[in-house]
Amino acid sequence: QVQLVESGGGLVQAGGSLTLSCAASGGTNSTYAMGWFRQAPGKERDFVAGISWRGGNRYYAGSVKGRFTISRDNAKNKLYLQMNSLKPEDTGVYYCAASRILTVITTEYDYWGRGTQITVSS
Repeated sequence: QVQLVESGGGLVQAGGSLTLSCAASGGTNSTYAMGWFRQAPGKERDFVAGISWRGGNRYYAGSVKGRFTISRDNAKNKLYLQMNSLKPEDTGVYYCAASRILTVITTEYDYWGRGTQITVSS
């Protein structure tokens, strides 16, 4: 059983930057692919970025490509999401998740954190 806890959310102005962290425990996170998802009010939870367990492969949603960077530190059991040039449409609850394979499919992720809110003001 893997427990995931996100941190680093908050309120930021458009054009600003934030870095999210996700701490994993209760398992060996280096064996899992990891992903970030977000959910805006009234909308479905969408894939944002994913990274393979060794970090060699990374996927990004088109809406964040070039602005967000996903990374991981397996020695620290940590996952990160560096977010630059934030836009109001990036607002939502951001979740980290773990999966046996690197995928953009939400239902393929087995473990989820509780999420952290990001609000981008215009």
